[in-house]
Amino acid sequence: MKITLRKLSTKDLATLAQRTINTSESGNYPVIAGHPLLAELKLKYADYDAVYTKMTFSGKGNDVANSDNERDLAFTTLKAFLNTYRKMLTLPNYQSAEDLYGIFKQFGLNLDRMSYSSQTAQMKKLIEELEKPENNQKLKDLKVETAFNEMKGKQTAFETIFAEQAGANADLRNQKSASGIRKDLEKTLKSFFGLLTAMKDVTDWKLFYNDVNELVKAAKNSNLPPTENKGENIAQ
Repeated sequence: MKITLRKLSTKDLATLAQRTINTSESGNYPVIAGHPLLAELKLKYADYDAVYTKMTFSGKGNDVANSDNERDLAFTTLKAFLNTYRKMLTLPNYQSAEDLYGIFKQFGLNLDRMSYSSQTAQMKKLIEELEKPENNQKLKDLKVETAFNEMKGKQTAFETIFAEQAGANADLRNQKSASGIRKDLEKTLKSFFGLLTAMKDVTDWKLFYNDVNELVKAAKNSNLPPTENKGENIAQ
């Protein structure tokens, strides 16, 4: 059998390994039943199957981005209200709006455009300042406590989902790399095909060799253009 396993796609390698194991365990080939190399192949395939479709990162990126957008909206909505109200000098408590808007200025009117970590740090400081009794009273006077609590809640929600992503990514990085697992599977498959090739002229192994060889040819052909020669048939 000849096939360059590293040229197979992720899915095709998985398919070849699975079909080889299924054929080996079909009950039609007593010569391979209980063979330690088959047991090793099953272990390596199980490892590969568990991770080969996983994303490099946790998959929480969209959740983090959506949560960030929500806190940005809460921040910009309250900021816009204060900016508008402070300019209406005939309205009651316009000075409170001016004072609170000054706090927004202090921590950055454009902090929603900062990186996740920088924005989080500044938002925490902004919220801490707005929670001071004198500022909290100004929020009450302007009847924007609900808007402030919304912003505060969105900030807390973002911190939670961001921490979950960081933890999930750390867990993934601690796993054995997908490339390492693939190499292990390729090595074991190569040894397995080598065994079959060495035994192919022995009576009890001939049919088993021929059936697995068809699986190898199918896997190789799945990676070739339609016009390419499909006549080779051995495992390298």
